[in-house]
Amino acid sequence: MTLPRIAIALGDPAGIGPEIALKAALDERVRSVCQPLLVGDRSVVDTHAQLCGLAPRIRGFREAAQIDWEGEGLAMLELNQFPAGTFALGEIRAAHGRAACDAARAAIQAALDGQVDAVVAAPQTETAIKLAGIEFDGYPSFVARCTGVAAEDAFLMICFDRTRIVHTTLHVSLRQAISLITRERVGAVIRSADAALKRIGIAKPRLAVSGLNPHAGEDGMFGSEETEIISPAIIAAKSAGVDVAGPFGADTMFHHAGYDAFIVMIHDQGHIAAKLQARNRTAGLTIGTPELFSSVAHGSALDIAGKNLASPAAVIEAVERLAGAAAATG
Repeated sequence: MTLPRIAIALGDPAGIGPEIALKAALDERVRSVCQPLLVGDRSVVDTHAQLCGLAPRIRGFREAAQIDWEGEGLAMLELNQFPAGTFALGEIRAAHGRAACDAARAAIQAALDGQVDAVVAAPQTETAIKLAGIEFDGYPSFVARCTGVAAEDAFLMICFDRTRIVHTTLHVSLRQAISLITRERVGAVIRSADAALKRIGIAKPRLAVSGLNPHAGEDGMFGSEETEIISPAIIAAKSAGVDVAGPFGADTMFHHAGYDAFIVMIHDQGHIAAKLQARNRTAGLTIGTPELFSSVAHGSALDIAGKNLASPAAVIEAVERLAGAAAATG
């Protein structure tokens, strides 16, 4: 059986991204479920490998269509972003932000062209991306723009172990997030979550939806969004055949057993729960876009870059998840 091909974009070259991408690509757990492909600058990988005491055999290719998947060693799509020694470990620079986005974009294009089955991105540094003048408020909207999907139709699903958390709104102010929560958007995120779970092999997904206000509004005592927006969206989704329940209080929802995904309204309702339970092990799955795309949910850790201290656990888990999904859709 031919294993799925999964591209791993290096992320911010100045952070731990290249280190954990390389460690993951060399890990036997990864190589047993997929054919990994590193995407980024060769000199960046060589520098991180040397600093971490690694000596991988890398086969470089200029175009995804030219990759020899059967050769020995680790395949890499080389972008030649930096002359040797011109990136700076631990520093925030526009060139680093541009390199992270270019690597992710190249990996996504390889997926669109049918050269790989899925993409995993190592962590980026949003400040560096902003310095590069690139529009970026998280990977879901970035992936949407790369794949021709409206940004508002892409959502983030955080995954760890058997837990999946989907966000109705993400990297916006709390005031803006509340204004974005409409019946249409809540309905859209429910439909996207249902479709994504079916795509990764869950035939009959069960979804739980949180409220926005304390105690899910307590029947209107603490806010009306649940009765006027969230509940009607849930009822409409049920009528369309989706197995969905709620709204539940966000502080207790995750204790409810038997659900395949939990849908939250704002960033912190999901991220706090995930990072308390699986620190540095969570990965984000972009849903609502045509290609399978996952990114680790932790940062680029500029302070420990090049010190061989970073764990590739989140990248490995993301690859294993997407490999299973790619094999299921086959």
